[in-house]
Amino acid sequence: MATYAIGDIQGCFQALQLLLQKIDFDPARDRLWLVGDLVNRGPDSLAVLRWARSLGDKAVVVLGNHDLHLLAVAYGFVKPHRKDTIAQVLAAPDRAELLDWLRHQRLFYAEDDYALVHAGLLPQWSVKKAAALAHEVEQELRGKHHLDFFAHMYGNEPKAWSKDLHGMARLRMITNAMTRLRFCTPEGEMEFDHKGPPEIFPAGHLPWYEAPNRKSADSTIIFGHWSALGLQVRSNLMALDTGCLWGGDLTAVRLEDRQVYQISCQALSSSTHWQ
Repeated sequence: MATYAIGDIQGCFQALQLLLQKIDFDPARDRLWLVGDLVNRGPDSLAVLRWARSLGDKAVVVLGNHDLHLLAVAYGFVKPHRKDTIAQVLAAPDRAELLDWLRHQRLFYAEDDYALVHAGLLPQWSVKKAAALAHEVEQELRGKHHLDFFAHMYGNEPKAWSKDLHGMARLRMITNAMTRLRFCTPEGEMEFDHKGPPEIFPAGHLPWYEAPNRKSADSTIIFGHWSALGLQVRSNLMALDTGCLWGGDLTAVRLEDRQVYQISCQALSSSTHWQ
């Protein structure tokens, strides 16, 4: 039995299938941890969703910003962006089942010394605290008031955590941190405009994982979301978004020994016009 963490797929189903062949994935034996952004911008989000749903408990999925965007579009709270490639999902005969499955996925997952999140964690949050906060959002997503959540999900405020936050401001803040975070101040105030490499950071900010006294530093945080960061496999950090969508690689790491597996997406992306 092996557990493989896989970076942002974003509808790149052909590359995913090649990667699964390379790691010799067997759902009867192995498990997958998917860092979110299963869908959008790539050519076959529908196939990726159907595949992930078919795995049942053999796959741990955390939601990314593109996954939440798909749900918000599907429920009518925002229009598709010009570069979105989710029309196939929205028109699918099994649309309702797929969206319901997606809405019931996690925002955060922790097991042993590993934690899985799409984007990052604020420095004030331990893994235990992050799990509790994610649960608040997950309960809202899965509950009867989930449409209210998507109606008010978008927005950059509040940018800083406070235990006194409540209602949608609290839920939005947790969601933004776990699905959109790249840079923050040492105190944890988030910044959403900069998407480039970590060495080009806005004044007063730094990559979230470099915040001093980060309370989650005693676990290995596995995340995606930041293609400009590239592959990072450190003692307490695994960054797995290696830009398959943009002609980079699709990456998997076997957690038991941290062996890295990659499929080059350059030829695939140019031949299918993913961009």
